[in-house]
Amino acid sequence: MERDDVIEYSLDAHHSEEEGKKIRKKIWMVTAILSVVTFVEVMMGVFLSKTAIGDSAGLWATVKLAYVILTIVKAGYIVMIFMHLGDERKPLRWLILAPYALFIIYLLFILLTEATAL
Repeated sequence: MERDDVIEYSLDAHHSEEEGKKIRKKIWMVTAILSVVTFVEVMMGVFLSKTAIGDSAGLWATVKLAYVILTIVKAGYIVMIFMHLGDERKPLRWLILAPYALFIIYLLFILLTEATAL
């Protein structure tokens, strides 16, 4: 028994070779960018540990801040690409991303103020 209520969308997807090359190039670019950011994060974790840096509190705070920034950049890029938010208009992107950015900043504020409280 064949169902007549199921629509096969893949049969309607017709791409030329040029469009296919553009899509493949974008996939490789996304893979490269995410791989580089992940590699930098891992290398920071391997070579810039607290014991390797020593007792320099300012340098250790810089390493932690850089790690947080890299993680946020990677998360934002993933949202823009894999959730197709990058294809939307700029006001909609800001409408979706701004509350999350403010929430992350708020959480960092709470983390830093409570960590230094006695």
